Amino acid sequence: MIPKDLTKDIKTRLQSIKGQMDGLIKMLDEGKDPEKILLQFKAAQKGLDKAHYLLLDEAYRKALAIKISETVEACPGNCGNEDRIEFIRQQFPTLELDSLTSKMKEISQLKQRISKTHAKEND
Repeated sequence: MIPKDLTKDIKTRLQSIKGQMDGLIKMLDEGKDPEKILLQFKAAQKGLDKAHYLLLDEAYRKALAIKISETVEACPGNCGNEDRIEFIRQQFPTLELDSLTSKMKEISQLKQRISKTHAKEND
């Protein structure tokens, strides 16, 4: 679930973009200067990109935090991946959005390896 303050922020941004789109349509209908129209397109795109980024950042950070927590629990200190897990855990607060996806894959792979090791030990 998306936090209420983030939902409010994204909705506010989308309302603003909606207004910009209405303005763009009006500018096109009135035959306004193409340069001014282009500036409005860029502003609308920037607003949409920011709203998109906020949502992705929240979704990926939350998912990665859960994965890190699950992986730490699966590796109580003797799984052979402690250093890498701790490194990712320490990096977590400062990860940029483009790094979140790669760290998500990495922590998932670590958790899978740990799960396989535990399964073999229990056989």
